[in-house]
Amino acid sequence: MKHSIAIVGCGKVGTSLGIYLAEAGYKLAGFASKSLLSAKRAAGIIETDNFSDVPWEITKDADIIFLTTPDSAIEDTCSSISSHSGFRKDAVVFHCSGALPSTILASAKDCGAFTGSMHPLQTFASAELKYNPFQGIVISVEGDDRAVSVAKEIAADLGAESFTIKTDTKTLYHASAVVASNYLVTLLDMSFRLIGTAGIPDRDAFKVLKPLIENTLSNIEQVGISKALTGPIVRGDSETVAKHIEEIGSKIPELLDLYKTLGCHTVDIAMTDNVLSEKDAKKLKSILK
Repeated sequence: MKHSIAIVGCGKVGTSLGIYLAEAGYKLAGFASKSLLSAKRAAGIIETDNFSDVPWEITKDADIIFLTTPDSAIEDTCSSISSHSGFRKDAVVFHCSGALPSTILASAKDCGAFTGSMHPLQTFASAELKYNPFQGIVISVEGDDRAVSVAKEIAADLGAESFTIKTDTKTLYHASAVVASNYLVTLLDMSFRLIGTAGIPDRDAFKVLKPLIENTLSNIEQVGISKALTGPIVRGDSETVAKHIEEIGSKIPELLDLYKTLGCHTVDIAMTDNVLSEKDAKKLKSILK
């Protein structure tokens, strides 16, 4: 028989967990939220009457509790529930923050609960998805041994893979995810602005660049970062790089520092497999200063 689940925090992640854990056969003890309307809305999606704006009313009998409030509220929410004896002995308490360690849930141990974190490497655009956002993704887990074991079981039931990370490396793990997701958007914004200045309409920028983007990602998957690198820097073509700098500096100067910074790091990548000579690297870096 599947565990009973309580969700505290009815945003996109919490509501999605409730929906797809219920679909996977878990018993929903209910939803709780600071806003009773939010808790009611989430409960309505899976057709349960168990919702409240008093979290310990929902969590006290659950086997597993997810605290999916905003990051800034997780620790205080956990402490509040603990002070009202809202976790039963041997319950497992998780949060889903990518940046915070499971140690912020220490107050739950006063009730005899185990603690851990489960962070889905996924973006949640809506709380009312028509597909399982956990299917095929990776979920990082850390915490007490019991919590890690339960987290892996839950991840598998959601259709996800899981991997264990060290509790004290959580911040760097999250920084990696931010770079891969958020900063990719920033990088493509830069690319779209450059190609737009070259005369390609905004509406066509993604269509024009999409095959190049997809092929680059495929190359990284197939041969790794350094061997996937193409273009003027890996060729040691300092003249082309100098022309880029001149044109960007003239027409979109606010992007010049970012171009140079990315270029310098690209030189370092190009040198990892001795593809780029030290002589060419020095010349490129002097241009990119």
